[in-house]
Amino acid sequence: MAPTKDNLSAVLYGINDLRLEQRPIPVPKDNQVLLQMEVVGICGSDVHYLVSGRCGPFVVEKPMVIGHEASGTVIQLGKDVKNLKLGDRVAIEPGVPCRLCHYCKTGIYHLCKDLFFCATPPDDGNLSRYYVHDADFCWKLPDNMSLEEGAIMEPLSVGVHACKRANIKIGDVCLITGAGPIGLVTLLSAKAMGASKIVITDVLDVKLKMAKQLGADYTLKIEKNMTEEQIVKKVHELLGQEPNVSFDCTGVESCVRVCVSSTGLAGVVVLVGLGKIEMTLPLTNALIKEVDVRGVFRYCNDYPTSIEMVSSGRVNVKPLVTHHYTLEDSLKAFHTAKTQEGDPIKVLIHANPNWKPS
Repeated sequence: MAPTKDNLSAVLYGINDLRLEQRPIPVPKDNQVLLQMEVVGICGSDVHYLVSGRCGPFVVEKPMVIGHEASGTVIQLGKDVKNLKLGDRVAIEPGVPCRLCHYCKTGIYHLCKDLFFCATPPDDGNLSRYYVHDADFCWKLPDNMSLEEGAIMEPLSVGVHACKRANIKIGDVCLITGAGPIGLVTLLSAKAMGASKIVITDVLDVKLKMAKQLGADYTLKIEKNMTEEQIVKKVHELLGQEPNVSFDCTGVESCVRVCVSSTGLAGVVVLVGLGKIEMTLPLTNALIKEVDVRGVFRYCNDYPTSIEMVSSGRVNVKPLVTHHYTLEDSLKAFHTAKTQEGDPIKVLIHANPNWKPS
């Protein structure tokens, strides 16, 4: 399919300044493919860039096409591309490393110092009609998976990577703080990998209801007047024991503290949410219990696992999708994600102008 001249793109110029504008249609390099973009999800980091101009240490300093949770259809091949063909539907892994440095060569390419990552300043994202990407970071979708599911492989891969970092195994007992999209995909991943009991916390009933639907054994609503000690005690009461693995999916200091304090002897705390640079944590507590504290930064070699989990039916991500918008309505989509009107979990934007609501 030959591209049209329409490459409408969602470009972030600054705080609360998101504009739709035409951009040139990119030309693929020899190792790249040109994609007709299909579905792009709104991530929490996208919202941070919109409302704050930054996410953690990453700061928007010039106009940037937003979006990185995406799927597309291959419409043009670079001359060296062998792993894909025209018409293939793919999930796009947004981080492309240099492939040459020590980190790439030792298998942790996501920590590459020269990593290109969609919609992380200064790199443009893919919320547009057309986008080029390195072919080896485009993962072909099985016939039984939809393009919407393909876009959700990005957040699911975060949950998969978090569970791999925790070495989740059959019988593990887990605490997850935060039932937003990342907390929920961590829940799905942990259950698929064998966790026997999971309690998940949040401040919103609607998110806890979704967590229960997705397989959480227990949910705990955090009230404003609850102390950390009360939360830890309630976690232990619900599980009937201390969790041996805790995941913080909020980045909120108090939640990280709860995870460290809740986790049992020789357990693991995995930090998934990106919060402020410095926190005050009960590390002596972790030291005495020999609790490992491990960080998570995106994913690495996790897309194939995520795709297999969904295609095999072990993980169902469809309930996460609550809202659909066209590319022309991107500003409305971001308003929904920003204000949480209508209780969104995952907001999807359909970039293909031929998309029709089902």
